[in-house]
Amino acid sequence: MSLSGKTLFITGASRGIGLSIALRAARDGANIVVAAKTADPHPKLPGTIYTAADEIAAAGGQALPLVVDVRDEASVQSAVDQAVERFGGIDILVNNASAISLTGTLSTDMKRYDLMHQVNTRGTFLTSKACIPHLKKAANPHVLMLSPPLDMSPRWFGGHVAYTMAKFGMSMCVLGMAKEFEADGIAFNALWPRTGIATAAIQFALTGEEGLRHCRTPEIMADAAHAIFEKPSREFTGQFLIDDTFLYGEGVREFDKYRVHPTATLMPDFFVPEDSVPPPGVVIG
Repeated sequence: MSLSGKTLFITGASRGIGLSIALRAARDGANIVVAAKTADPHPKLPGTIYTAADEIAAAGGQALPLVVDVRDEASVQSAVDQAVERFGGIDILVNNASAISLTGTLSTDMKRYDLMHQVNTRGTFLTSKACIPHLKKAANPHVLMLSPPLDMSPRWFGGHVAYTMAKFGMSMCVLGMAKEFEADGIAFNALWPRTGIATAAIQFALTGEEGLRHCRTPEIMADAAHAIFEKPSREFTGQFLIDDTFLYGEGVREFDKYRVHPTATLMPDFFVPEDSVPPPGVVIG
């Protein structure tokens, strides 16, 4: 199944995983709403909504770059209205925008706490709420959260409870909305990487430049997302998927192509359940 002519509304699509998902869909000839905050170049982070739109057009898609703050209801609703006016509807929503701070309770100031919960949990809920009336009209509607499996192991909470709560809030939207909108045929699923993904979050918030060598590229998430969107929405919903395990189930056998460095050990990501086994031949850590 091709995504030709489908309209994807992607938050945080100016760079990283969001942009990779957009470019993969653009190769099919999809329409992409680039809903992100970066209109002017950032001193450290690559890309703006306009450079992303140029890349999408070069890849074969149509792009609508919009400055969107997912914390602001009017901003989100205006973007959804503009998307529908431009492309006639919305087929797929990707809740990718996220804020991170891997700090313990005493080190997490409330401004940072509020940012993570407003962007991650509230932003996901708000953007989904705004898109659902249009998704109900789509032929094969999908909502994808870039959020982890709901593994309630204390190990994922002890070091950074505020961040974990905010990310798990996104996953709870999957759990609840998949059931709530089951009769409408809208699929709600979560996708999470087994390894670190080479993005600005890794470089500037976690490990620095060296850590990128131990990551996979965003293309593994883009390929997994594309395969999810090809699924019949009424038959594939409420799933919490790990990128390589899901792709292996879809017939992918070559995973080395996603490595940033061909021989560097792969860095495990947070929130991957202990009972989640990598595909044959994949070694983590």
